[in-house]
Amino acid sequence: MKRARGSALAPAAFEALARVRRALREQAAAPAASQQAPKKPKAPADGPMLFRRAVADAVPLPPPNRANVARPRPKPIAHKRRADEQQVMIDALSDPWDWEAALSTGEELVFSRPGVPTAVLRKLRRGGWVIKGELDLHGHTGNEARIALAAFLNRCMLEDRRCVRIIHGKGLGSKNRLPVLKNKVRHWLTQRDDVLAFCQARTVDGGAGAVIVLLKSSSR
Repeated sequence: MKRARGSALAPAAFEALARVRRALREQAAAPAASQQAPKKPKAPADGPMLFRRAVADAVPLPPPNRANVARPRPKPIAHKRRADEQQVMIDALSDPWDWEAALSTGEELVFSRPGVPTAVLRKLRRGGWVIKGELDLHGHTGNEARIALAAFLNRCMLEDRRCVRIIHGKGLGSKNRLPVLKNKVRHWLTQRDDVLAFCQARTVDGGAGAVIVLLKSSSR
């Protein structure tokens, strides 16, 4: 007897169709899954390792052909001594003085501190001491001369220069031809404790336009 048309398929055919359908579904789902999966970040490059690889063939430079000479250290600044010198300048040369009395005296410049033997002053007036330094005050104003004189005497004390000459001029070019600077120098010198004596210079050493000063020894 023949089977009627429209009869059911064989079981094997159903299984084959099912496998095809599953394969089609998996194939359709694969691109969507690949698009949704997050990308893993790349691992950062190892910098030190890359640098060592880059310089693996480098050759060290030879040492420089020059000597290492040590620079001399700067001398320390004696701030205390500088301050003392500035204070001496203020204390020694800023005292008031009798202007009229100084102008009225035309005596020879001569001075010795109490306790200084007469023979010392006599030797100074005769030129018995060797002059170790000189300061020329020509062209200075009164204030400039005061500062220059103080700095000069301070330097002479540091260098232990006992006998020095200070040229103050005769005042011929000043107003009324008066020895203003000469009298100021005399006053300033008497205010300094380090000045033992001074006198007018001999004619060969400047005469009435200069004064010879004897200072204390810095070793005392």
